[in-house]
Amino acid sequence: MDREEDFMGKYRNISSKLKKRFLRKPNVAEASDQFGSLAKTLQNQECAPYAALCCLAKARCEHTLANSPAEAHALTEAAQLFLEAEWKDASLQCPSFEEHLTASINCYNHAVKVYIDQKQPALAATLCLQLANALKKLQKPGEAMGHYQRAAELQYQSPLDCLHSLGQVASCKIQIGDYDGALTIFTEMAYLAQERGTTTHGGRPIGAFCDILGNCEINRVLLLMLLQPTPQRIRPEHAQTLERYSWESTEETNTVVECLSEEVFLLMQSLVMACQSRDTESLTALQVDLWKHFSSEQNHLLHLVINQLSQTGLETTFH
Repeated sequence: MDREEDFMGKYRNISSKLKKRFLRKPNVAEASDQFGSLAKTLQNQECAPYAALCCLAKARCEHTLANSPAEAHALTEAAQLFLEAEWKDASLQCPSFEEHLTASINCYNHAVKVYIDQKQPALAATLCLQLANALKKLQKPGEAMGHYQRAAELQYQSPLDCLHSLGQVASCKIQIGDYDGALTIFTEMAYLAQERGTTTHGGRPIGAFCDILGNCEINRVLLLMLLQPTPQRIRPEHAQTLERYSWESTEETNTVVECLSEEVFLLMQSLVMACQSRDTESLTALQVDLWKHFSSEQNHLLHLVINQLSQTGLETTFH
């Protein structure tokens, strides 16, 4: 309690210097420095919420001084300190209304707005990613998704960064069970990788773009096997994707297929045919061969596909 009273006393003393007095202008710059010093002291004393409040006060001072970079920096510090307080509550399993998390989100959003107003989209995107990563770590993929999406929009001029952020959006959608939404994102990523990653029209994507395109292709096929859209409801681009893995396919070498190794392409072809014929035994055998080629997320999707086909098979048997 003494520490709280000590903080409140110092906070009020600094704030009083900002009050307008007759024939005397408040020294906003001095108050900003003092709020910053008090924030550092409180941070060293592991009083993160109080330190965050001082950073917010400093941000207001910098706004008054029209110093946007310092305002955004102070807001970011406040956001990180509120987040630290939230982590501490979560680790101690303290019941709360997540007020520290709400305050952190508000500070991050305000700082993002300041950077956007200053025509600094890359810095704004970095903050969106910081917040999204924190929310994902707090087991809130639904909330994280929107901030990853915003980061991707701000990173449009940096295609690889944009694709990475979109990949995080898709991962969040998979986590919350929105497989159709994830399929849409991976399709968008595939188009973007082809459009921005090739040096010539219709050419093969280069470097990291090729790896991303190959991963998108695998994810799209797995999601299509999981969703099992009917011929009447499947979108043309998704039907075209599955045609590439048909035994009767006469399509010439495709730029997407070129981004997969021959072994992976043949295994994927076998996977599609096994799913279409509902051959769960072959799928289980293929799972062993595909395991080393897949990411943990892709192996999770394959596990869901096999489970779904197994349950469908059981229901058919009993009916």
